[in-house]
Amino acid sequence: MLALLLAAGAVPASAQAPAPDTVCSLGDERLAEVSGLAADDGSWYAVNDGGTSIEIFVLGKDCSVQDVLTDPTDPYDVEDLALAPDGTLWLGDTGDNRKRRDTVALHAVPPGGQATLYRLTYPDGAHDAEALLLDRAGTPYLITKNVLGGSAVYRPSAPLASPGPTPLEKVGSLSLSATDTPGGPVGTAGSMLVTGAATNADGSVFAVRTYTDAYLYPAPDGDVVAALQRSPVRVPLPDEAQGEAIAFEPDGSLLSVSEGAGSPVRVVRGAAGLVDVETAPSEPAGGPEEAAGSPAPAAEQDSSGVPVLPGIAIAVGVAAVLVFGLSRLRRR
Repeated sequence: MLALLLAAGAVPASAQAPAPDTVCSLGDERLAEVSGLAADDGSWYAVNDGGTSIEIFVLGKDCSVQDVLTDPTDPYDVEDLALAPDGTLWLGDTGDNRKRRDTVALHAVPPGGQATLYRLTYPDGAHDAEALLLDRAGTPYLITKNVLGGSAVYRPSAPLASPGPTPLEKVGSLSLSATDTPGGPVGTAGSMLVTGAATNADGSVFAVRTYTDAYLYPAPDGDVVAALQRSPVRVPLPDEAQGEAIAFEPDGSLLSVSEGAGSPVRVVRGAAGLVDVETAPSEPAGGPEEAAGSPAPAAEQDSSGVPVLPGIAIAVGVAAVLVFGLSRLRRR
């Protein structure tokens, strides 16, 4: 019965996405829990979740560790990594599996500089978030990981202040349907849980990943909120045991990696080119009001195509699966 419920809803087409190719494997034992990834022309950058200080591993494109950028700041649970055009690395210290944090945080590490801490507060209680996006202006967006189905999108409601906190505001929502892509630690339910995000080099494509798939959203104007309401291209990322990290190469290829010792770094070549940015509608499906995250009337469908009231039943079923499965995952 649960499997039938999870199968409900429309899934975006994979648009003939090529299968990921393995580039190399993370053989360094320090890289056993990679949760965030970024890339530039010469290097990859990786962070683990947890830890007692900031550590950003600078990797060659053969997976070898070339350097480690460190700072004594003690993060709580780093879950994603983003690279700004000026070379600043932004760590999304936003993990909160037990939903007990009063604040979450971003850590900005400029080239050759020390980390700056920016604390953030949600307007509606604690959330677990594993995905961080930067838009063209450098504004950060957090996407929550919700075991009851549906993710919320937040951004700072004012310029970031250090140490803060700066209030966040909810600016949208995102619902993903179940897929049959194999992988993840909690079965089919994991295909709807947001575990990472990335922005391509010119800010025209945003990627949001689950444990099993990546969704590529066109953003011709660089607007995150509008982009996440458009129809995405789905790129299957099969057989990753606990896939959380994702990044765009400068040429638009999409990198992914799972937690786990010796995990391979894989690439979907030319992924950004699968998205037709030029013909993307100027307004998202449903118009500006829906893009702003306004709740739908009770009889309408959510953006996954699942009717709202049956969706509640789906959420209950998903939660039952995840309560056990997620309890086995290692989180601080």
